[in-house]
Amino acid sequence: MFLRLVADSFTRRPRRKVLTAAALSLGMAVVTAALSVSLDVGDRLASEFRSLGANLLVTPQADSLPLEIRGVDYRPVNRGAYLPEADLPKLKTIFWHNNIIAFSPTLEVPVESRTPQFSPSSAAFVKPEAHGHEVLIGAWSNHEVRLPDGGSFVTGLKQTSPWWSVAGSWFDDAKAECMVGRNFAKKNAVVIGSPVYLEGRIPGQGLALTVTGVFSSGGAEDDGVVAPLRIVQQYLQKPGQYRKLLVSALTKPEDDFARRDPKTMKSDEFERWSCSPYVSSIAYSLKEVLPGSDVRVIRRVAEGEGSILTRVRALLWVVTFAALLAAALAVGASSAASVIERRTEIGLMKALGAGSGTVGFLLAAEQLLLAFVGGGIGYSLGTILARLVGQRIFGIAPAPSLLVLVAVLALAAGVTLLGSAIPLRRASHYQPAPILRGE
Repeated sequence: MFLRLVADSFTRRPRRKVLTAAALSLGMAVVTAALSVSLDVGDRLASEFRSLGANLLVTPQADSLPLEIRGVDYRPVNRGAYLPEADLPKLKTIFWHNNIIAFSPTLEVPVESRTPQFSPSSAAFVKPEAHGHEVLIGAWSNHEVRLPDGGSFVTGLKQTSPWWSVAGSWFDDAKAECMVGRNFAKKNAVVIGSPVYLEGRIPGQGLALTVTGVFSSGGAEDDGVVAPLRIVQQYLQKPGQYRKLLVSALTKPEDDFARRDPKTMKSDEFERWSCSPYVSSIAYSLKEVLPGSDVRVIRRVAEGEGSILTRVRALLWVVTFAALLAAALAVGASSAASVIERRTEIGLMKALGAGSGTVGFLLAAEQLLLAFVGGGIGYSLGTILARLVGQRIFGIAPAPSLLVLVAVLALAAGVTLLGSAIPLRRASHYQPAPILRGE
């Protein structure tokens, strides 16, 4: 009987029901779009931010005091500590291994550059012309790392420094090739395909490399030469070692809890901190698997990501709240008008023995049925809106989510009950006698 009453009441006064459902549908459409984009935008923007470069820097903990000018390490190559290259596969074994999307070890050394002049007949060095002291950077370009689980992972500067503009091609890690910076190429009149001779502090001990590309990074690297890490290790007689490691990791914005010192945390707090992809917690995990290392957060990159992500999400939540408030006001107005129109019907029900709870429950059931209909329509419209917004602004359309559907239906029900609370309370307190007398 109760279901029959609800169904009969729901089919009567279709105009007001349509208006209420339309208000809910529009509000829930905006909420669906905002939630869908908000859930997807974090990962999407985090991936886009990786084009800003690495956000973690690993150096030897026992290294000597740094001596860097414009980002170039000028410490003597025979001093300072080094880290073993063999430990690098461990980076993909930490709890947040899927968040480590790229890493590249580097080894820097100051050298003297020479551009050899070739004899057309013999293709041999005739007259090397010295151009001054430069920096040689050993790194991976597109290196395959064998992982402990038997898999492989391809990484290098191509992944950690995707913003580099390269004319030509990246060097091959297995060949005696190199790339030169834009300033280096201009200063030394180097072009793609030219040979470059780099001489160290020991006379007669140098490297002959073929230039495969000219790059522009916007940093100190533009004045140097980047070559395969293996070749620079052999040149320095430091096989299997490196001095710096650039790590690019997907993280979430840091809050006050993330900035706390893990040594001062309780066990449950430390567990919650370590199980959150904060850049500081990932740095802590990296330090555990790389003995003798010091892992520092590149704050300029990490804080920039966190600030933008926080603002975008805050904007989406403001839009969501505004849509929910508008839907609640529309439902409240419609519900109040419906209760006034049905005063006589409510009075008659109470005169026949229906209690205040029964009347209120009946009216609430009608509103909930409207909420589910409006929420379902709003979810469908919001999914289309989310795809349009995501495609135009972020370049990728969010996929439909069952979690969003459940959340939207729950919000629609909550908004409907909240907006109808005052009219339903007033209806439950109606007295039948004055109503039936026409007062």
